[in-house]
Amino acid sequence: MILRELFMAIAGLVDLAFSLYIFVLVARAVLSWVNPDPYNPIVRFIHAATDPVLFRIRKLVPLQFSGIDFSPLLLLVALSFVQRILHAILVQIAYSF
Repeated sequence: MILRELFMAIAGLVDLAFSLYIFVLVARAVLSWVNPDPYNPIVRFIHAATDPVLFRIRKLVPLQFSGIDFSPLLLLVALSFVQRILHAILVQIAYSF
């Protein structure tokens, strides 16, 4: 019973972490439409949190057409897919106890 609750809590935390990162990624996309202050701590955090992953995606799959970068969209789809898979696996493990 305790292991079931532990795995359900871990599934909730993993789901929350993915949701927060998706929110930060959406904020990054919105920031790309405006010219924010690059010295703002929030802007710096958003760029620091998303640049490493987006750089790797841009390096593997160049997704720029007419000056529009589609790598955040690809990352959003991938994160949503992985989020659903991990959550389902952890819940299934929890109910197996």
